[in-house]
Amino acid sequence: MQFRGVPLSKYVPAALSVVVHVAFLCVAAAWTMAIDVAPESIAVESVFDAERVQEEFSQAVAMDTSISSTLSVTTGGGSGGGGGGGGGGGSPDGAIAGASLGASSGTSVPGVKVQRAVGNVVSGPRMRISSIGDLQSEGLQSLGMDLGEGEVSGEIGARAENYGVAMHRLTQEIIRMMREQPVIAVWLFDGTLSLRDDRAEISDNFNKIYEELNIAGQQADQRGRDKQAPLDTMVCSFGSEVRKITSKPTSDLKEIQSAIGRIDDDNSGVERLYAAISGVIDDFGVPAQRSHRKLVIIVVTDESGDDEELLEEVVEKSRQYKAPVYLLAREAIFGYRYARQLWIDPETQLHFWPRISRGPESAFAECLQYDGFHDRSWEATSSGFGPYSQIRLVKESGGIFFQLSRDETELIGWGARTPRKFDDIAMKEYEPLLVDRREYVRQRDASPFRKTLWEVVATLNPENDPDLSLARHGYPMDKAAFVEFARGQFERTLRAMHLLKEAVDRLETVKEQREQERDQRWRAAFDLAYAQCLAYRVRLFQLLLAIDRHVVVDEKPARPISNHWDVAHVQELLEPSEQQIKATKVDLAELESERERAAAAYQFVIDTHPSTPWALRAQMEMAGGFGVKFVDDFEDPRYGDANVRSRVPEQL
Repeated sequence: MQFRGVPLSKYVPAALSVVVHVAFLCVAAAWTMAIDVAPESIAVESVFDAERVQEEFSQAVAMDTSISSTLSVTTGGGSGGGGGGGGGGGSPDGAIAGASLGASSGTSVPGVKVQRAVGNVVSGPRMRISSIGDLQSEGLQSLGMDLGEGEVSGEIGARAENYGVAMHRLTQEIIRMMREQPVIAVWLFDGTLSLRDDRAEISDNFNKIYEELNIAGQQADQRGRDKQAPLDTMVCSFGSEVRKITSKPTSDLKEIQSAIGRIDDDNSGVERLYAAISGVIDDFGVPAQRSHRKLVIIVVTDESGDDEELLEEVVEKSRQYKAPVYLLAREAIFGYRYARQLWIDPETQLHFWPRISRGPESAFAECLQYDGFHDRSWEATSSGFGPYSQIRLVKESGGIFFQLSRDETELIGWGARTPRKFDDIAMKEYEPLLVDRREYVRQRDASPFRKTLWEVVATLNPENDPDLSLARHGYPMDKAAFVEFARGQFERTLRAMHLLKEAVDRLETVKEQREQERDQRWRAAFDLAYAQCLAYRVRLFQLLLAIDRHVVVDEKPARPISNHWDVAHVQELLEPSEQQIKATKVDLAELESERERAAAAYQFVIDTHPSTPWALRAQMEMAGGFGVKFVDDFEDPRYGDANVRSRVPEQL
């Protein structure tokens, strides 16, 4: 295209430069540089006091997985640790979940409500044990005694390294219940593609535990207590709908063992977990009660479910029919709903990463959904806790959440190779609040400190505001096309910087109230969000400088094969040119000062919340650097082929 006989591309760099420098004047108006680098001194008092009762510790389940030859019940776990999740989270109203002891049971004390968890509090109307040291050796030994159900609060953090360990512990739970009454166990296997690779391991351990359960059932039959089978099993799979693998509950061992091998993939990418559980209770709740049998639901999945709106309905049904729900599942992604998992196109062998549902660990996200460029969908950092909806259901129904904490090589994204579990004791102070969502919102909005943080999180959410999303990848190689593409990114960057400036100002209005906030989880969320807002402003200012410089310098790719430019994070800050300094009144010294302020805020998170996901995220942000530059890259053109794209599942 030409203008007055001159190629338009000749005008574009000059035009963009004018736009850039005018825009920089706008930046200068919004960019209030901070002179004071050190963070304000913030008093941090211990949250372990008389008014806060600690919640359930998680338990690292480690045991002998050899097949038992007797019906004896044994305690399942080793020493406990935190990585699970709690019930109360130090709520203003003192909402507290019950503590638990080891595998499942304890000594029977008249009038005592027995609660199953692993930790340092066992509460009831007549008894309180304040620490593990208060339990005598006789009490620990008696955990293997038959106790009955009592009033049981679910165990929401039984951490297991693999399916074998978790399913062996589950066997002991089923045997314990079989001693009380016959059991109908309904297995719900996730049929979506994301769990396909786990099925061989699940199948092997499934057979092992049913050999042991069959021995237990035979011994129960010999005692002649019941005319009906002590254990009937139903095997189902679920995705967009429930599929019955066995036609009805059966005690036929061979049929049960072969059922898992008949599970077909559900290619819908939809995981209606709570509808599946609700349907199971509808189908078997009444028959179980009429035949005086115990209904037990066991779910094997690696996702959090796509129909959480049914959660409270399922919670109420599980209470009504006294049907405990056991989950063999994964930890939630830190403060985010999704993760991405590898999928390989069978024809081209190209790698794609559809998303899976994996969180968050709290009723609503308490940390930024923004990473300074776009949403956090390319992140896989562990939260150390199970997904909120799953652990709430387990807690309320009296089941166990088995948190499979091994590495997941198929996950992709920032933090995918970082630790999946955290320091047990440290995480005790950061347990999420497991009340229903309406009560959660009431408590959150009653606190100006929490409400302000939530409003910042909601405002800086690309899902609510798509214009917050900026491109990291795919800047054109052609200069004229680059300028046109970059102009739109430039305008979005300016707007994002204004919103980040407003966010910093909003957070600073409640900074003093942080000292009065009793919940360490909310403190950590505030500290990290504040540091991120400071840091992202520096990065976005660097992006403006990088765009301007790239056009003026007319950078060339390092490799001839490259077909686009990407934005990369670097440690070194890009120094403003004389023209840019003149336009923005911001020089390198002031940029360095602002970077130091953000770095100090990140260091405060690391020092104040060690061995937690908040500290890990701060470390990752610091390691990524605050500078920005363009780097050339190559992408296989087949990624843009519509036929290839049509085969890629939107969600696994």
